[in-house]
Amino acid sequence: MTPAGLCATCRHANQVTSAKRSTFVRCGLSVTDPRFPKYPRLPVSRCEGFEPPTGAAAPQGHQT
Repeated sequence: MTPAGLCATCRHANQVTSAKRSTFVRCGLSVTDPRFPKYPRLPVSRCEGFEPPTGAAAPQGHQT
């Protein structure tokens, strides 16, 4: 599979495997926003919709 670039760590990306065992990255933002392709051309190096996964580790530092 081609490296996904930003999609590899985006919370909106979903990996889809076809019946023929091909793997694709599907952009969840495409459902509600036509600016985003359903299956983006990989690797993605820039994307306005990129968001890290929810629950991603917060930066280390002082906790109160």
